[in-house]
Amino acid sequence: MTLSIRLASTALLALAAFCGETPAAKEPEPRAFSLDAKGASYFPILTGPPGTMTMRSGLVTLAPGKSVGRHTTAGNEEILVVLEGRGEFRITGGPILPVVGGGALYCPPGREHDVFNTGEGILRYVFVVAKALP
Repeated sequence: MTLSIRLASTALLALAAFCGETPAAKEPEPRAFSLDAKGASYFPILTGPPGTMTMRSGLVTLAPGKSVGRHTTAGNEEILVVLEGRGEFRITGGPILPVVGGGALYCPPGREHDVFNTGEGILRYVFVVAKALP
């Protein structure tokens, strides 16, 4: 590569960064994942770009009587796929939904919520959040 081409490439990258744009990122690739959290209460699965377009997910394990804590996913939708256990999906100002192994729950964007383990054993679920369309 000649010096002038390298300088031009560097200038274009600098201009793109200055304008708040970045060169096209490589598209995410298909992958397989282990869900062996090795005893951790939270285990990230998908962590967003560049590994995904917008999706994030993780495996959560809650001991009896524990919760993840109130939170909102802001402009993201969320689904929980319950692997085992039982509990409650508590939506602030809304219904309390049952959490049951083999079930799933959906939370629209911007809703404050919490997941609480009401069972006698562990509660394990996978959550997935993705950017909601405007």
